[in-house]
Order: sequence, then C-alpha cells, then structure tokens
Amino acid sequence: MKRLLLSIFVAFAVAGRAAELPPVREGDVVLRDFRFASGETLPELRMHYRVLGRPQVDATGVVRNAVLVMHGTTGSGASFLRPDFAVLYGPGQPLDAAKHFVILLDGIGHGGSSKPSDGLRAKFPRYGYRDMVVAGHRALSEGLGVKHLRLVMGTSMGGMHTWLWGQMYPDFMAALFPLASLPAPISGRNRVWRRMVSDAIRGDPEWRDGNYEAQPRSLRLAAQMLYFMSSNPVLRQADAPTPAQADTVLDTFVAAYRKTGDANDFLYAIEASHDYDPAPGLEKIKAPLVALNTADDLINPPELGILEREIKRVARGRAVVLPRSPATRGHGSHTVAKLWQNELAALLRDSEPAK
Repeated sequence: MKRLLLSIFVAFAVAGRAAELPPVREGDVVLRDFRFASGETLPELRMHYRVLGRPQVDATGVVRNAVLVMHGTTGSGASFLRPDFAVLYGPGQPLDAAKHFVILLDGIGHGGSSKPSDGLRAKFPRYGYRDMVVAGHRALSEGLGVKHLRLVMGTSMGGMHTWLWGQMYPDFMAALFPLASLPAPISGRNRVWRRMVSDAIRGDPEWRDGNYEAQPRSLRLAAQMLYFMSSNPVLRQADAPTPAQADTVLDTFVAAYRKTGDANDFLYAIEASHDYDPAPGLEKIKAPLVALNTADDLINPPELGILEREIKRVARGRAVVLPRSPATRGHGSHTVAKLWQNELAALLRDSEPAK
C-alpha cells in the first residue's frame, strides 16, 4: 500500500511539474516621441511585455524563433498565461518555450502599457488599431531587438491586428494566425454593440467628460455587453439554467470586471477600431496565413460569409471555421488551444524556412 501511495504521489508530482508555466519575464519598452495617426504625440509611450523562452540568433544576428501573441479588447498579455492557452508552451507543443521566444505584448491603452487611466484620462491621444500595430513593431525592433517573427498571431482584436501586421510589414514574419476576427471593417451588429457602449459612457453624467472621481455607472453596461457578446448560448444555458443563476453569473462577472476596469480605458479601447479596414491591403500579405473562427462566435458569425469571401484575396491564405461543439465557447474559443492547436502546428510546419 505504501508503495502504491508513493507511486501515486510521484505521478501527481511529475504531472504538476509538467503543467507548470515556463519562466515568464516582464519588462517595458519606452518609445520616445510617439506620433499617432491623429497627429497627437506622447513624449514617452510605455509598452509592457512578457516573454517566455530565449531568442535564438542566426549567423547574421537576426532572431529567428520569435513569436508575437496579441490579446483582445480590454485584455492584456496575461490572458495567455492561463492554462487553456498556456498548454501551447509545454514540451513538444506548437509554441514550446524551449524552442521559441514568445512575446506577449500589451497593446496601447491596455494592461501595463500607457493608457488613459495612468493620469491623462480623456487627454490621452485617440489611438487606433494602426497606431497599436506601429507601436508593437517599434517595441519589438527598437526595444527587444527583434527584426523578424517566426509567427504573428492574435485573438479577437489581436486577430485583427494580425491581418494588419501581414500587410503593413509583409516581410517581417514567416506565418500569420489570426483567431476570432474578420478581414473587413467593423460593421453590422459588431459595430452596433460597440456604439451602444460608447454612447452609454459618453452620455453618462457621471462620466464628466472623462474627469470622474469614481467609476461611472455606465461601466456596468460595458461589462454586461462584454459578457453578452463573448457568449455561447448553449454554454451560457448550461452555466445558468434558472433565472436566479443567470442573474448571479452575470452579476459575478460584472462585479469582477468593475474591480479593475476603468471607463476611459474601456471607451478608448472600444473606439480604437475606428480605423480598422484591412480589406484594401489583403493582396499585400505574403506570408502563409491561416484564419481560424468558430461557428458559434456571436461577434464573427459565419453566416456573413466575409471570411470565406475575403480569404481568396490572400495569396497563401486559408480559412478554417470550427463547427459548434460542446468544447467551443463562442468568441472565447480563441484562447482554448485544444480546439485549434493542430491547425497552428500545421501552419508552423508548412511555413518552416528552408535550411
């Protein structure tokens, strides 16, 4: 019996070590005199990052194993340290940290990067998605010494940024993997819910043109809409099969968001998509690209046919829409790696540089 118990203990200990996250290092890159597309400037723009693994440099001094992973609206790179996604960094996995230099960058206005709530509030420059991509490129090339990316990938807003990276810096990467996104301007229902949140905050007397003392009540609606739009109806019904349970689940989500959320940060983040339109530049994308969505994504519903239509314009592009299943989580499927890691592995294999 003692031997059996010891074997079980050892097995759990080994499994625990295997599930441990590789070492994560954090830091900041400060970009001097950053000019936004609006013409506004910041003397210093802070870009926060997390990295896993070590850079591998070739004979010419170029880092060849760097991977950029970009987060969604109101998120941060920390979201990619959760178990559902972080499994990718383990031994033998597509983003094995022993082989890759993984960079988790916080976009402008998000996480540890410069944002309105740092002090400027509504005087913070109005940034757009293209500003965020330019800042990311500068942070990598000027701050981290990365001039080439083995892979660019992102979820939701990060997925949209991936489409832009492919055309704004077409020679910078070997492969592209946008998740939960569409290569077209934000319109229809996706635009409407963003407008609803924006109007609610801007029309809230407690917002006070961004100079509030306490978080305005409209932040509650913003959090509620985040919960709603990221939902999968089947999963939500399973989580909340009664009216009381539905109220509890929603209230718990909103309360958690309001503890750390900020109305100005949310407003800027949701309005940053104003300049997103990758459609005119799809033919500029050179690297192999696999765009992955799920059929139960309320934000990017497959019924629109946008992805299937536009992917034809990407020379080396391919679209994958996973069917609804008990494992999919609507828009949130983008961080559940087990759903799509085989597609990622295939993309990396097919885009392996010739030796």
